[in-house]
Amino acid sequence: MTASPKSDCEALLESAATFAEQLLAKYGEFYPFGYAMKNSGEIVSIAAYEGNERPPSADLVEMLKHAFRERARTGEYRATALTYDVRIASPDAAETSDAIAVALDHHDNYSVVVVMPYRLDEGEPVLGEAFAQRGAADIFQQH
Repeated sequence: MTASPKSDCEALLESAATFAEQLLAKYGEFYPFGYAMKNSGEIVSIAAYEGNERPPSADLVEMLKHAFRERARTGEYRATALTYDVRIASPDAAETSDAIAVALDHHDNYSVVVVMPYRLDEGEPVLGEAFAQRGAADIFQQH
């Protein structure tokens, strides 16, 4: 049975969210990282490093996207998950919150960003209600 784009992305989301929570618990922060699903269904972790001890997150995001696009173009990946830390406005816009964002893209024209607000309570991440929004669909170029 073939998995659906949504179920592929849910598997990547679970891996990404779990690792982000582990990093938050250990360091109180994390740099952008990724996961990809190969055509075999194997999930692999992807990291970016540009030589700087405290690199700008935007640079790492671009490096990860470039790596994802290259492997997508060659057909090696069928789905990707780019994970990064963001600040979001709460629904009532009275305050902002930290959040784990996971941009999920699938070669079958599926793209979504899942946002999981969090706060650190005595060093432990406490996740709020997750929500999803349409993704940029900028990893797998449609022909």
